[in-house]
Amino acid sequence: MNGLSGRKALVTGAGSGIGAAIADALAARGAHVVAADRDAESAAATAERTGGQSWVVDLTDTDALRDLSLDCDILVNNAGIQHVSPIEEFDPDTFHRILMLMLEAPFLLVRAALPHMYARGFGRVLNVSSVHGLRASAFKSAYVSAKHGLEGLSKVIAQEGAGRGVTSNCINPGYVRTPLVEKQIADQARVHGISEDRVVTEILLERSPVKRLVEPAEVASLACWLAGPDASMATGGSYTLDGGWTSR
Repeated sequence: MNGLSGRKALVTGAGSGIGAAIADALAARGAHVVAADRDAESAAATAERTGGQSWVVDLTDTDALRDLSLDCDILVNNAGIQHVSPIEEFDPDTFHRILMLMLEAPFLLVRAALPHMYARGFGRVLNVSSVHGLRASAFKSAYVSAKHGLEGLSKVIAQEGAGRGVTSNCINPGYVRTPLVEKQIADQARVHGISEDRVVTEILLERSPVKRLVEPAEVASLACWLAGPDASMATGGSYTLDGGWTSR
């Protein structure tokens, strides 16, 4: 359980949901965790719980990230938002904001962290993607575009980090029991004109042979393995936790 002792981990979107679960799990395995979130109270709560520190940051302000230097061994790009709308009604500013947060910001954070990782000969880049990094769904043009781009970025990092001790992987969960998904259920109900209960059974889990939501702790368990010493040959991959969705 202490396989990450001495490692410093930065987790974005660590104030709740998947990010909070990953921060907790990394800390339990000995890592010093920096909990990054735009919500100061949530970031502070995670930092206090894990014995780490908080970083209050708006990752959509990508100009502020351009000259950043990060001292971390494990970088978890997790922060994300969702917007559900037909393309012809999709607000262009919202589209741009999602791509900045979920693709441009991860690039800038990796760019800031790699010099330290290369110098130490060890680095783990974990990109929390989605089943939508591998498949598409209607009404999610920005989210799907950002996650598909993140998949490509992750593979390039793996190529460049090979031989220098740095790995890069995507984690691809299906629908996880998080506040983001809870909001999406309401949005999907509005777009499709059906009840929220029907959204879960008929839309969210329609493609999944396993008819339940993924738990944040399950995502965190995989993240800890990918961050650890036994995963040095696991790089450039996309690891699904989707109840069999992408097996169809």
